[in-house]
Amino acid sequence: MQYFISHYNKESELTFPDDITIYDTTLRDGEQTPGVCFSFEDKMEIARKLDQFKIHQIEAGFPIVSEKEKESVKAIANEGFDATILGLTRTKPEDIDAALDCDVDGIITFVGTSDIHLDHKMHITRQDAINLCETAVDYAKDHGLFVAFSAEDATRTDIEFLKRIYGKAQECGADRVHIADTTGAITPQGIDYLVRELVKDIDIDIAVHLHNDFGLAVINSITGVLAGAKAVSTTVNGIGERAGNASLEELIMAMKILYGKDYGFKTKYIKELSDLVADASGLPIPYNKPIVGNNVFRHESGIHVDAVIEEPLCYEPYLPELVGQKRQLVLGKHSGCRAVRAKLNECELDVSDEQLIEIVRQVKKSREEGKYINDQVFKDIVKKISKKE
Repeated sequence: MQYFISHYNKESELTFPDDITIYDTTLRDGEQTPGVCFSFEDKMEIARKLDQFKIHQIEAGFPIVSEKEKESVKAIANEGFDATILGLTRTKPEDIDAALDCDVDGIITFVGTSDIHLDHKMHITRQDAINLCETAVDYAKDHGLFVAFSAEDATRTDIEFLKRIYGKAQECGADRVHIADTTGAITPQGIDYLVRELVKDIDIDIAVHLHNDFGLAVINSITGVLAGAKAVSTTVNGIGERAGNASLEELIMAMKILYGKDYGFKTKYIKELSDLVADASGLPIPYNKPIVGNNVFRHESGIHVDAVIEEPLCYEPYLPELVGQKRQLVLGKHSGCRAVRAKLNECELDVSDEQLIEIVRQVKKSREEGKYINDQVFKDIVKKISKKE
């Protein structure tokens, strides 16, 4: 038994598509995290690990940004990955030319569509935005690219205008349109409504690109798929601007374990991928981060440890090996005899029952005094008590 989840999950009848596309934007939106700048080697390593994970599409970067950016995007595009390689562009021919120079398979081209973006950022009219969309999609399709058109700030855009601009993208041959929740301002109920409204009029695939300002990016992504979206944007560790994006590892494992939708990803590489991005970005993984955090499969409480030793699924919904993690039994003030005995066995140490009780007491005392009980500290405690006998 690899996992054991609530049987109530099956009481709700949900229909997921047989196939969805996960496109990962760690190398583009993830790198837009303030203070993050991946090196060429970082980008190549992350791209290789994403491809090993079997990600469907990699948004490799924003080629027009710099020559170094173009160099890394081009290298990724020519690495021979199974994943489709995309570049981000504005709705400008020169941006699309920069992407073409990188040999990418396709582009995501974007323009702001909400009134606040049109008025205060771009200083253009709605018709101007539609014209930009038309020019960019036509130009990119004429050059044989896969084209996704993204409406920036779509979740704060008038629905009728959103349908018009997506309709124009579709008319020009776009392969997919993207809903960008640029400020993370939509609820699961809101994304459900929006996607269902759009699929009534849009005949090409719809993708969701959701930010995590209110901690809803993953559930909004799942809700969007249930409503009819066929593609989802993610980043490793959920990095990105402000509160970040939908977390790749949380989304994939929630879909796989909780909803029973296995889309063929090699989840055993999740921890390696997470650690790689954490090191490259300089952004440490919180200990309580779902799926990849250091504490996710660590147990200290005596009551918990007793149960975990006998049956790990008492306190774990799935086994750590599924995501490349390992279970850890941690000694501290909450530890009991069974946890200490397990650690003794691990260290190949043998003590009497009386010594065991004293070791437990000393472990609790040492931890309450602020000392972390690593293997060496534990062995010192055992050695000290054994000498007393």
